[in-house]
Amino acid sequence: MRNQPKYNFFKNTGYALNGLKDLIRTETSFKLELILTMILLPLIIFIEATFIHKALLFISLMGMLLAEATNSAIERVVDLVTLEHHHMAGRAKDVGSTIVFLSISVFVVTWAIVLADIYQ
Repeated sequence: MRNQPKYNFFKNTGYALNGLKDLIRTETSFKLELILTMILLPLIIFIEATFIHKALLFISLMGMLLAEATNSAIERVVDLVTLEHHHMAGRAKDVGSTIVFLSISVFVVTWAIVLADIYQ
């Protein structure tokens, strides 16, 4: 059985916010993607598009942040286990990078398709 404290919404929210603050403080890629999100989020709100189009734009934008956070978590766990070069550690980090690459690809393709459909 895991040594896990009883669930507490406020404590867990605090842990999540601590993680977000740490990402913003230490991860340049996350900061850049967060700035892009802050720029594009108002665009989603004010653009004349259907709810489905707006949802697709929002989901693809948030997916990019989720992927970057996941990649950072993978990198930190790998670094915790070993700082020495090990081919399996490198493969794990490469997969994390692939998650980010795929999310950015989905973001770009989704935005291109939706905006092309709106402004045809």
